Amino acid sequence: MNHLSGMDAMFLHLESAEMPMHIGGLHVLELPAGQGGDFFEEVKACVAQRLHLAAVFNRKLANMPFDLSNPVWVDDEDIDLDHHVRHFTLPKPGSNRQLQQAIARLHSSLLDRSRPLWELYIIDGLKSGEVALYTKLHHAGVDGQAGMEVGRALFDMEPSGRKIRPPRPKLRRNQYQLGVAELMGAALFNGSQQCLKLVRMLPEMGRVAADLVLNRKGPLVRQMASLTKTRQRMTPRTPFNEAITNQRSFAGRTVPLAEIKQIAKAFSVSLNDVVMATVAGTLRRYLSESRELPSRSMSAAVPASLRELGDDTANNQVSVLIVDLATDEADPLVRLQRISASATQRKDSLSNYKSLIPTDFPILAAPWLISGAASLYGRSRMANWMPPPANLVISNVAGIPVPLYFAGAKVISYYPVSIPCHGMALNVTVASYNGRMDYGLIACRRTIADLNELGDYLLAEHRLLFEMTQGTAAEEQYSATCTAEAPVMKNKTVRNRREHRISH
Repeated sequence: MNHLSGMDAMFLHLESAEMPMHIGGLHVLELPAGQGGDFFEEVKACVAQRLHLAAVFNRKLANMPFDLSNPVWVDDEDIDLDHHVRHFTLPKPGSNRQLQQAIARLHSSLLDRSRPLWELYIIDGLKSGEVALYTKLHHAGVDGQAGMEVGRALFDMEPSGRKIRPPRPKLRRNQYQLGVAELMGAALFNGSQQCLKLVRMLPEMGRVAADLVLNRKGPLVRQMASLTKTRQRMTPRTPFNEAITNQRSFAGRTVPLAEIKQIAKAFSVSLNDVVMATVAGTLRRYLSESRELPSRSMSAAVPASLRELGDDTANNQVSVLIVDLATDEADPLVRLQRISASATQRKDSLSNYKSLIPTDFPILAAPWLISGAASLYGRSRMANWMPPPANLVISNVAGIPVPLYFAGAKVISYYPVSIPCHGMALNVTVASYNGRMDYGLIACRRTIADLNELGDYLLAEHRLLFEMTQGTAAEEQYSATCTAEAPVMKNKTVRNRREHRISH
């Protein structure tokens, strides 16, 4: 059995019916020419050959007696592939909007915790003739490291695939559940190991804390107080900051990666800065239209890795940065520079104190204690009136620069599908793939019923930033954007560009 780290387990304990804690991906596939067989059956055969290549496919949770400690991972010796690999056909006409709605519904349901925490769907019926692959994995078992393992297991670099070596035979225990004594022993051992890790961290934590207190920037207390005041000033309440339901809306949009790189180079910022500036301009347009744009700047919760170079441990090691989105600034370039400065400052601060953040820690009776608190927070709708930590989540997952293939089909796109949460009903996650930057927008449907409008504004904002790198080509549009008081209308030209739609 393998123990969950404290951070991994938090994704289990914070989960509720309204807030599933799984992540996913929507891939649009181009079937090989002359495809005459049953592609779904080919997919099942392909996945069956590769289950042993990634641990997440073969392990399930075993809960501790009375939920006195975190559960553990145990091997599942009887995987029901028909449960995990499923087939879904869109009704006619098989539009992109129907595909988006299907992904939103599939992403809203909880994974079965009595089985390995993953599902895979083949979705056909698209009028384009393409096929969609939707993957769904629990965040407790998948971080960036495990996600790469899953990608290496499922995808190939060539259409013909690769030869998969069969797994080595294992001794079957034929034991559906572990005994109480075995589980209690595992809980005690894991708790002692977690305490030992914290003790070993104490010297480093003390050194970092001393450096922060004694450095030239001033006392640590003063720095933390300043940061708290800044965050309070930066985070006004918006329509996105409320308790959510389990209903979801989803939209995907694509922009050329080369254009994002050109924007970043032209204005001496990072690619992630450009992504956040694009989202910030999108939110400004969207909320201005309904006259709900706050006078103070909005902010974003941005996940940041705590993983040290060379660390290949398959557990979650992540913190969150709160970045100013400068939505109170009308000038797109000033907004971009403010976002870049805020992101740089937050990253520098994290590098100073990340040694103080433990990723594995013991909590007595964590399952029922934290789960109960999370359920109370959601069902009491406290997020509707408590100050929000940020207005939304913006995340950037690791990119893949080369084309991939799945069961012989070419992968055209990869739209991430992530996690809205109580108090932050909108999540925007991006992934670069083979010269594209794919945006996956997901939200509580009660908060944003149709994300396509937000997606269209996103394309228009990207186009504005890109045209600013072309000298005077967009000077008139730039001037109008900076000075207009009226809401910005939809760009019908951008709206009708099929290559920026979800099916590429």
